[in-house]
Amino acid sequence: MNDLAGKTLFITGASRGIGLAVALKAASQGANIVIAAKTSSPHPKLPGTIFTAAEEVEKAGGKALPLVVDIREESQLSAAATTAAETFGGIDILINNASAIFLSGTLNTPMKRFDLMNQVNVRGTFLASQVCLPHLLKSDNPHILTFSPPLNLNPRWFKNHTAYTMAKYGMSMTVLGLSAEFSEQGVAVNALWPKTVINTAALAMLGGLVDPQKCRTPEIMADAACAILCRDSRTCSGNFFIDEDVLRGQGVTDFSPYAVADGNQLYPDLFLD
Repeated sequence: MNDLAGKTLFITGASRGIGLAVALKAASQGANIVIAAKTSSPHPKLPGTIFTAAEEVEKAGGKALPLVVDIREESQLSAAATTAAETFGGIDILINNASAIFLSGTLNTPMKRFDLMNQVNVRGTFLASQVCLPHLLKSDNPHILTFSPPLNLNPRWFKNHTAYTMAKYGMSMTVLGLSAEFSEQGVAVNALWPKTVINTAALAMLGGLVDPQKCRTPEIMADAACAILCRDSRTCSGNFFIDEDVLRGQGVTDFSPYAVADGNQLYPDLFLD
């Protein structure tokens, strides 16, 4: 495959950030984009809605289907998958992008936050995969790509935010399990994680913990994701990819265009020793 023309991508949390960047990259190649997110009206702190995202997708050259979806709700996700398949004649790719973050120690983690991270990250990833798989199994090159880290049991990645690490690793364990379970059916199930911190609206929710000027833009994840999604699903599964490594494999040597600001020391992302 050379591009994603005519392919249908179901992207959770695609109204902003990395999810939207992937949507726009795929749309520029002529893909159909299902924007499955819960923001239907402007958020007081975060930019973008499913409708503004849909406008951008159409301008980029793709076809958009904005759907109000809270991935914690089984009925909403199931209905969205059915509507997507009926609208575009199937689903070829699922991007598990939606995620919740709360970086805090155990004594400072309210159970409400713990539950949210597990409902969105682990349950949401598993459920989105479950409802899309019947459609993916009919595709000629089906992919599930989840934005989660390689499984790294170094205690340093648990020490300061055990709850968040458990939730993100739950997404990664879903990748590990599904890649084995559906390997014979030819469904590619992979994970993708950034080498450096990505500048998204989520950073603002961390209370200034990260300087955006020392980050990369979401486009590096979008470019890496689309490179993976163009591969043969039967020969590319069970991998925990790092964005920079994927692009180096594609011949990219200059990563300065992805930097928010030139010349700054970039923050390495979590979970990578």
